[in-house]
Amino acid sequence: MTEQGKLVAAAEDLESPVTIGVDAYISPDYVKQERDRLWRKAWLQAGRLEDLPEVGSFITFDILDDSILIVRNEDGLAAFWNVCPHRGRKLVDVPKGQRNAHGHKSKFVCGFHAWTFELNGKCSFIQHQDDWQGALTDDRTHLGPVKVDTWGGWIWINMDPASVSLAEWLDPAAALLDPFQLQNMRPRWRKWIIFDCNWKVALEAFNETYHVPGTHPEFMAFGQFRGWGRNQKLHSHIGYEAAKGIEEDAGKLRLGTGEDPRLSTAEMQVFTWENANTNTTRTLVDAALRLKDELPAGTPAPEVSRHWITRAKEEDAKRGVVWPEVAPEHTAKVGTAWQIFPNFQIGHAVNNMLCYSARPYGYDPDKCIFEAAVYELWPEGEAPETEWTYTQPHEWPPVLQQDFENMAAVQQGMKSGGFKGTLPNPYMERAIPSLHWNLAKFMGQGAPRSLD
Repeated sequence: MTEQGKLVAAAEDLESPVTIGVDAYISPDYVKQERDRLWRKAWLQAGRLEDLPEVGSFITFDILDDSILIVRNEDGLAAFWNVCPHRGRKLVDVPKGQRNAHGHKSKFVCGFHAWTFELNGKCSFIQHQDDWQGALTDDRTHLGPVKVDTWGGWIWINMDPASVSLAEWLDPAAALLDPFQLQNMRPRWRKWIIFDCNWKVALEAFNETYHVPGTHPEFMAFGQFRGWGRNQKLHSHIGYEAAKGIEEDAGKLRLGTGEDPRLSTAEMQVFTWENANTNTTRTLVDAALRLKDELPAGTPAPEVSRHWITRAKEEDAKRGVVWPEVAPEHTAKVGTAWQIFPNFQIGHAVNNMLCYSARPYGYDPDKCIFEAAVYELWPEGEAPETEWTYTQPHEWPPVLQQDFENMAAVQQGMKSGGFKGTLPNPYMERAIPSLHWNLAKFMGQGAPRSLD
């Protein structure tokens, strides 16, 4: 067998050591083919339902050459190709420097010749329509429809009329995540940036825990972060190993270890809040800070964990925030984050979540648009109004800056004559070959190869 062995043929083969070539990360030809083979075939997360609160609300979603207009009309949600059928002008422009267009309209008017479209996509005004001698049928002038569906509070679009349903696409991720009631969370902050790396490099910086000791050594003071990764059909998920009795810790409600878990849990929560502003809430931080006063020294770690979570849940309930009931065994099974194929990650917990997405920035394989948002449960009517904010790398939380420093360096290293392909950890980094194994089904190239 050669140094790069046979192609991975089945999901269980991902449990063995594999290597992945570099073309998917650095090849200009590969990124050009992604448009037709991947992005125009996949279900893509395009926004949140709360972004479309009333009839006339709209958002746009752009990827490479394609722009999709998503609108709430009298019948519900609708999505259309964001292009006027007359001469091909984009119907709704994205304001300069913004992530996407959004707002409220009763009609959409093309800025070129003023063709006008209703919220259901029907063309309702054409200047001098009689000049076309009856050839402009409703079908020819209607905005082109795009498939749209919802799950988890997100809006999903698919440009392929022959695609599978969203429910089939998301299996089994949706069913396993449904108990967390992600649709009830609202963003605390939303940021985006243009990175000097491929979109896969950006996502892969966050879909494994193997990097914690090297990239985030500060966290090692709070305990070991042995994690796992598993394939789940099109998707994958990761989680932490948790001892019996504290299975909840597999789902980001992390209990600090050490001689006194009351203190280390509080220290870790404060550090996470101040340096990452993710994966926790103010309620969880405050409940952790009270542990030293509410529990005696020597309280076993499982009891500290149960007390902390119980008190945080009680405090949230007092202010009108009710956590979903998720059994610890289910939390351990589901893990800490899901990679939804192809380009979306959901880092879930019972009262908060951290989500990432990445997509190409033009046809440059060395650049991508990276987005991150933190969500949590809020009392009715008290969720803050947030916008997608373009933020420079040094303006992000310090822990995320540590991740960012790796991305451009990895992208450059992929081009080195001395680099022969990635060697992901078969246990902790399995989400990476899982992604490329599924990518290869669409792209027809780039599948992981065994190291046997």
